[in-house]
Amino acid sequence: MLTWLMENMATIIISAVLVLMVAAAIASIVRGKRKGKSSCGCGCAGCAMSGVCHPEKPDTLRK
Repeated sequence: MLTWLMENMATIIISAVLVLMVAAAIASIVRGKRKGKSSCGCGCAGCAMSGVCHPEKPDTLRK
């Protein structure tokens, strides 16, 4: 078992780093969604599909 770990140590370390990077990316996306940011990161002012992603809400629901 120890021999196997030593032979594959580089693979284990690289895999752990990649898992941490993916987890950090997912956490960043979730934080952005909670803050109301768009997924593309460039805003919706010039986007032709902005009405589909973020439809206009009636005045009674706006705060």
